[in-house]
Amino acid sequence: MVEQCQPKGPFSPSKSTWARTEPLLPPAREEGHLCAQGQSQCPAEMASAEPNAEDAAEAEEAVYEVLPCDRMELSQRLAVEELITTEASYVHNIQLCVSDIRAHLQKKQLPELDLEGLFSNTNDILHVSRRFLKGLEATAGSGQEQLLCISTLFQEFKEEMETVYKVYCASYDHALQLVESYRRDPRLQEEILDTLNATVPHTGASDLSFFLVMPVQRVTKYPLLLGKILENTPSSASAHSALEAAARAMAQVNANINEYKRRREVATKYNKAEHLTLRDRLARLNTHSIAKKTTRLSRLLMHEAGIVAKTEDKEYDDLEEKFQCVASSVATLKENMASYLGHLEKQRVDRLVWQPLCSLSDMLEGPQQLVKKRLDKLLDYEEIQARKSEMGSVSYDEEAAMNTYLAINDLLVAELPQFNQVAVQLLEQILRSFSSLQLDLAAQVLHQAEKELEQLPHGHMPLPSFWKVVEDSLQQSGAQLRAFCQAFETVTPSPGAQPLTPAEERKVLSLVSKHGPDKLYQVTSNISGSKDLDLTLLRGQIVALLQGADTKGNTSRWLVDAGGPRGFVPAAKLRPYSPVQVQQPGMQLLTLDSGTERRRHSYASPEAPRPQVATFTPTFRVVAGFSFAARSPQEVTLQAGQPVVVLEPHDKKGSTEWSLVEVNGQRGYVPSSYLVTVPVQDPAGWSLPV
Repeated sequence: MVEQCQPKGPFSPSKSTWARTEPLLPPAREEGHLCAQGQSQCPAEMASAEPNAEDAAEAEEAVYEVLPCDRMELSQRLAVEELITTEASYVHNIQLCVSDIRAHLQKKQLPELDLEGLFSNTNDILHVSRRFLKGLEATAGSGQEQLLCISTLFQEFKEEMETVYKVYCASYDHALQLVESYRRDPRLQEEILDTLNATVPHTGASDLSFFLVMPVQRVTKYPLLLGKILENTPSSASAHSALEAAARAMAQVNANINEYKRRREVATKYNKAEHLTLRDRLARLNTHSIAKKTTRLSRLLMHEAGIVAKTEDKEYDDLEEKFQCVASSVATLKENMASYLGHLEKQRVDRLVWQPLCSLSDMLEGPQQLVKKRLDKLLDYEEIQARKSEMGSVSYDEEAAMNTYLAINDLLVAELPQFNQVAVQLLEQILRSFSSLQLDLAAQVLHQAEKELEQLPHGHMPLPSFWKVVEDSLQQSGAQLRAFCQAFETVTPSPGAQPLTPAEERKVLSLVSKHGPDKLYQVTSNISGSKDLDLTLLRGQIVALLQGADTKGNTSRWLVDAGGPRGFVPAAKLRPYSPVQVQQPGMQLLTLDSGTERRRHSYASPEAPRPQVATFTPTFRVVAGFSFAARSPQEVTLQAGQPVVVLEPHDKKGSTEWSLVEVNGQRGYVPSSYLVTVPVQDPAGWSLPV
C-alpha cells in the first residue's frame, strides 16, 4: 500500500508563496529546515544581494498579506514532519531500551531483577514500530497524496498497535512497582545506574521509568498528531475524510487499550486464590457482605427452582465447559503423576513432566478464581437489573457492580479461547513427554530383564522345552492345590459363634420364637446397604431368614429379619448360626426356664416344649487380627496375633465399633473389626499337601 503512494514530485509551495512566507520563520529555521528538503528555489536565492527601497517596501507589505491557506499548508507540513521525526526518535529510544539496556542487565545475571516484568513485550512493540516508521518515511510526497498514504498506514497498523500496546499498558503499573522496589534496594539501584551510564549516558536518565513510559506516551500521542494534521487540512481536501477516519481509528485504539487495562485490573483483583483461616473469614463479615451473600444465595435458589430465568451466554458457557475439562484433566494427571513419582524415582520425569505439570496447574488457578467470581457477579448483575427495571435507575455503586460483571465476562470471553488453546497444547506436550519417558523406561526394564533371564537355569533352553517345563510345573501345582482344598474341607471345623451380649441374647430369643432356630444366620462381615430396602449390618449380628431370594428371584440377595428392621442382604455374607457356650468345661445340659436364673440362647419359642441345649468346652479364642497403635490413654496397643480378653464388646455409649479388652494386664478400647476368633489348637490331621 505504501509503494502505491510514492510521490510524483517534491512537495514545495509556489515561488510566490515562498516570497510571502519568508518573514514568518527565522532565517536559520528556514534555511536549515526548508532549504534542506531539496527545493528548487529558496528564499535566500530569490532575494537580490542589494535590494532597492521599492523591493524592501513590497516585502514588508507582503508580511501583512499572507494568505490563511498558505499558513495552514505550512503548519500541515510541520505537523507531518513532527509525526515522522518523533516516530524515528521513539524507535531509536526503544531500540536502546531493548538492545542495550535490557541486554546489559541480562548479562549481569541478577536473579532479583524481573526483566520480563520490567520490559514486558517491548520486543513486539519495536518490531511493529520499525515497520510503521519505514512506512511513514516511504510516504514522503506532495500534498494530499502523502496525507492519504499516512491515513492508510494508520488504518493498516491499528490492529497490530492495539494488540502490542494493550499488553504493555496493562503491565505498565506492575513495571513501575518493580522500579520503585528496586530503588529501595541500594545494590540493585547501583547496578541499574551503572547500566544506564554505560549504555545511554547522553540521556541523563536516573532510573528505568524514563524509558518505560515512552510506549505509553507514544500510543496516546498518535490521535493528537493526526488531529494536528487534520486541523491544518481544509475540509474540501481529498485527504480530509481519510485523516478523520485515521484519527477516529487511533482514538478507538486508545479507548480499547484503556478498557482492556480496566478489565485486567478487575481480573487481577479477583483471580488471586485466597487461603483464609476461619478467623480471617469471620473478620471479613459485616452487614454489607452478609446482605450481598444472602442476595446471591436467594438468587441462586430462584434459578434452581425455576422461579426466575438464568442469564444465558452460549459462547461463554462453551468456553467455560472446555476450560473446566482442561482443569479437571490437569488435576487428575497431577494426582496420578504424584503417585507415579512416589513409586518410581526418576529425575527426567520430574524435570520434563512433573515440573511443567505443576506450572500448568498453577497457571489455571487464576482463571478458575475468575470463573467463580463471574458467577457471583452475575447474580449481583441480575439482581441489580431486576431492580433497575422496577425503579428505573440504580445507585453509583450498583452501576459499578454491573460494570464489574461486564468487564469480567468480556475479559473471559476474549481470552479464554486463547488460554484454552495454549493449555491444551501444554497438556498434550506433557503427555507426549511422559509417553516418551515410558517407552524409555520399558526399554530399560526389558534390557534388564534380558540380563536376568540369561542367568536363570532355563535361560538358554529352547522355547518348546521351556513351555513344556512351565506346563508340567502348573499341573503339579494344580494337583497340590486340589489336595490342599480337599484336606481343608475335611478337617476344618464348622465356624463357631462368638458369645453374645445380654441385649443380643434377648434379640436372638425373639428371633427364635418367631422363626425357629434353623432360620438363624450370623453376619460374617460388615454390610453396607447400597440399594432401596437393603440393610446395613455389623459383623457378628444375628438375623433370621425370611426368604432365600429377592423380589426378582435373585438368590444372591436374601430377605432377613434383623430383630426389628427387615430388608435384603448379600447371601454370601451370612452363615448358619451355631452358638458356643463359654461357661464350665465339660459337657452339660442346660434347662431353659423363665426364672431369675441367667439364660443363654434359646432354640424354641416360649410356647414350644423346653428343649435341652448342649454346651461345649470352648475351642476358640479372640486374638488381634491386625496391629493397632493406641492414640489416647483410653486405648490400648495391639500386635497382630496377640491374644486378648474381651471385657465388653462395646464402648460406654453402646457402640459395637469399639470393644473394651485386656492385654498383658492393660485395659483399653480397640476397634472391634481388629479382633478375630481363631481355634485354640490346629485341627488334628490338618497338614499341607506336598
